[in-house]
Amino acid sequence: MTRRYFSFNSMQGKKATLLKRDVEKIEMSQDRNVLEIKIAPERIGDLEHIGKKISKASGGGPVGEFTILRRSIDARGKNPVYLLKISLGEQEFEPGSLKDALKPVAASAKKALVVGAGPAGYFGALSLLENGIRPVVLERGRDVDSRRKDIASLLKKSLVDPDSNYCFGEGGAGTFSDGKLYTRSKKRGDIRKILRYFVEHGADPDILVDARPHIGSNRLPGIVRRIRETILARGGEIHFNAKVVDLIVEGGKCKGVVTQDGDEFLADAVILATGHSAHGIFEMLHRRNIALEMKSFAMGVRVEHPQELIDKIRYGSEKHRRHLPAASYNIAARIDGRGVYSFCMCPGGYVIPASTSSGELVLNGMSMSSRSAPLANAGIVVEVGPDDIPGGHGGDPLALLEFQRDLEKAVFLAGGVDAQKAPAQRMTDFCEQRESENLPKSSYLPGVVSRPVHELLPEFIVDRLQKAFRQFDRNLRGFFTRDALLLAVESRTSSPVKIPRDPATLMHPQIQNLFPCGEGGGHAGGIVSSALDGVRAAERVAAAVGK
Repeated sequence: MTRRYFSFNSMQGKKATLLKRDVEKIEMSQDRNVLEIKIAPERIGDLEHIGKKISKASGGGPVGEFTILRRSIDARGKNPVYLLKISLGEQEFEPGSLKDALKPVAASAKKALVVGAGPAGYFGALSLLENGIRPVVLERGRDVDSRRKDIASLLKKSLVDPDSNYCFGEGGAGTFSDGKLYTRSKKRGDIRKILRYFVEHGADPDILVDARPHIGSNRLPGIVRRIRETILARGGEIHFNAKVVDLIVEGGKCKGVVTQDGDEFLADAVILATGHSAHGIFEMLHRRNIALEMKSFAMGVRVEHPQELIDKIRYGSEKHRRHLPAASYNIAARIDGRGVYSFCMCPGGYVIPASTSSGELVLNGMSMSSRSAPLANAGIVVEVGPDDIPGGHGGDPLALLEFQRDLEKAVFLAGGVDAQKAPAQRMTDFCEQRESENLPKSSYLPGVVSRPVHELLPEFIVDRLQKAFRQFDRNLRGFFTRDALLLAVESRTSSPVKIPRDPATLMHPQIQNLFPCGEGGGHAGGIVSSALDGVRAAERVAAAVGK
């Protein structure tokens, strides 16, 4: 066993952060003496001060070796502090690299198709390799570098490529959307293993200890590219511009898929990891009478505040703010029987067009790794369910999808003749139901136009948002302000359709060897939970088909 740890004596004067060479230290023995200490923001890089705090918390005496297990910020009081979870003494850790432990698979090995190159797809592919199965990844969009060019065209010219945009292409929807790695899915699998893979492919090792880790839209593309290289180097295949349009099913078993170009790919199993915006997959399954289910999701608006205001609300005085990262918030309320909550909060970030087709407008948010832009944004959304469909749904599993589409089209038209311009309104005007005479500055590059957003959204969403904004202000004093800008529409928080699966085998109940997973299947939400679900699906593939 190799040993890796933070040593107070050997790191005196250095920044208290993880080092890339110490990645393997996250796998620790369970026998450890753990304590938690509070550190003032201006002292977080002072190892001598941290050592004294540890000595006091542990009963005095000299401080030898210690490991920082977790780092978070407690901003509940007047004086925000860092909370450090510390393990005392020398620690034992699992040796070696996950990436280096992957053995190349033989060309004659069992083969599984992975439809989609997002986190569920790529981490599913890595897990297949771990189990001696050859992954063949089919991605409708382009590689991550080509995808940058298509996104630039979307931002500058408002031209939406239906196969390469903020949602589709290598890396999936999270690649150019901040790279948040926080998840509550503690029981889904080994979260640390997912983070280790990210670090071994270039992520900052700080993600291993930060309570709310993120990578940043400027760094994640390179990491995705290196994950691709790892998959290819171990015998996997990856095909871009390979949009799957049909399944090959024989005798109740999925034998392969057909692409838009008419190519057939055959394999021992198929993992569907297509993401929440792959509407064509839902429609194809529905045409084939393959069972689907409606799934509740959430819709609302993107809200922008000056980042300086959010910092002041969360951290207080300038004295503390100078030594802390851009502040974030996580808010939720129960309004008239529905959940209203923040989604994908991006400190120091940008609002982006996440449309996947012309004639629709979809918004999301992103941040660079520094989170240094002057505006903060977040989705503020309301739960939406089958009972909200006007006229009822008649049992149609795609009814919520159509409800989502109709609103995205209506908002697009409200933006005017300039494609992808977002209807926008000051928060106070939205709540007082009047159109804004002028608008504050926005980070949304295609541009905003003043429109009565309160007239564009469904009444049940508007009513709850109006109440929620005032209620949120009770806990975040200053949140309700005319300086906050609302942009419509935030509509793709998750999939409005669920592809069912057996809870034990993770196969579709009608079709053997078809494994729906990730956000597109309605079984995950976010980068880490999707990656974990892709791993689970791959493990079930291995159990079903062997090596």
